[in-house]
Amino acid sequence: MGKKNLKVLFVSSEVRPYSASGGLGDVAGSLPNALKAQGVDVRVVFPKYGNIPSNHLEGIKYIDSLNIHLGWREQGASIHTIIPKNKDEVQVYLIENDYYFGRDGYYGYSDDYERFAFFSKVSIEFLTKIKFKPDIIHFNDWQTGLGCTYLRDIYRGFVYYKNMKSLFTIHNLRYQGSFGREILWAVGLNDGYFTNGDLEFYGNASLLKAGIIHSDMVSTVSETYTKEIQTPDFGYGMDGLLRMRGEHDKKLFGIVNGIDVANNDPATDKRIFVNFDSTNVMQNKPKNKAQLQELLGLPQKEVPMIGIISRLDIQKGFDIIAVALEEILAKDVQFVILGTGEGRYEELFRTYAHRYPEKLSAQITFNGQLAQRIYASSDIFLMPSIYEPCGLGQMFAMRYGTVPIVRKTGGLADTVTHFGPDNPDGNGFVFEDFVASALMWALNQALAYYDTPHWKLIIQNAMNCDFSWDRSAKDYIQLYNSMLK
Repeated sequence: MGKKNLKVLFVSSEVRPYSASGGLGDVAGSLPNALKAQGVDVRVVFPKYGNIPSNHLEGIKYIDSLNIHLGWREQGASIHTIIPKNKDEVQVYLIENDYYFGRDGYYGYSDDYERFAFFSKVSIEFLTKIKFKPDIIHFNDWQTGLGCTYLRDIYRGFVYYKNMKSLFTIHNLRYQGSFGREILWAVGLNDGYFTNGDLEFYGNASLLKAGIIHSDMVSTVSETYTKEIQTPDFGYGMDGLLRMRGEHDKKLFGIVNGIDVANNDPATDKRIFVNFDSTNVMQNKPKNKAQLQELLGLPQKEVPMIGIISRLDIQKGFDIIAVALEEILAKDVQFVILGTGEGRYEELFRTYAHRYPEKLSAQITFNGQLAQRIYASSDIFLMPSIYEPCGLGQMFAMRYGTVPIVRKTGGLADTVTHFGPDNPDGNGFVFEDFVASALMWALNQALAYYDTPHWKLIIQNAMNCDFSWDRSAKDYIQLYNSMLK
């Protein structure tokens, strides 16, 4: 089956620009566009949350309704679509049920298992209403894991669904959708799914495990992460199951995410101070830095600027940054951080900004425009994560000519290569051990090259990387086609 007539339904609990709390929303908002551009008939379905901004709902149209049985209750779902403005736009469908989705946030409710079981079931059943028969239903993360179970054990018994295959993508294994065993009845399954071990996970029922075990194929968002999650260190208790799906069944694959290169182009981005491309980056990037220094109240001088744009979370490597921070600030550098998260890290950066006002600017907030300006102005981008399924920050940084320093893990290992005498094609600096001394080693390497002709070469190498979704879309199309053989 060629890609010309490949039909895919993309099922996600969040889709940018309608709803996004992290990388999943970015992927669901970008990958389908790239698939469509390569000839795939792709549709996207997600919940109609109560807090979707009204300007994103212009042109919304009601299609039909259906009732869904979940355990002892029946719930109604209204299906809406947003009329595409042109033939290149992907058709999206929104599932409305105010009881489940008319709330302030996306996750964190005691009945999340029921909300997303309902969504997963609707995303299969509504296909008969929109008269779309996909070859592949592409489920994403624990919120849609039960969709793989429902498709395999309920719907494939009907002629309409008989040949549909399921791909389940893990965006972050740490979030496993684990709930008490008693929820199985509430989501329309019986206790046998627990006693036979399919959904049982350390005494609970895991919706993520449902997706891993009941899908036809499993993918993750980078090749290295795929290998890492099959080890006890990164497997979060699922490494044995993932080894079975990977090494034994040959049904586990990694495809690195892309970024939206059109909206993140330093040559046209209206959010940055001065536009540039790879031909004039050495002239115009410093102009961005000078204006950012002025904006943030840092001295306007020519020193290496280190940037971090991140959720302030233990996963992102802030424990070793905390150990190294005094040593970093003893150097002739400036340090800019943007993000919110755990209180201890917020306090750490506020304290150092107070102690070193001429060296460190702590922006404990989230601001999309400021993020772009930091990408465009910084010389070095720091991302020393403990683990990183894919990571987007390092790709955005390189797109804007900012040299990444990363730990060799997950998608960071797949996108950043260490520059040195034996690798003049390197696009950044990479260290392996999760210790402050290793981070400092990589930073010192970068700073040693900073005022040399090599620095321009590293920037050019970074800016010449292809992080577009086109590349990832080709890999997904290959994976989809292999599932249909």
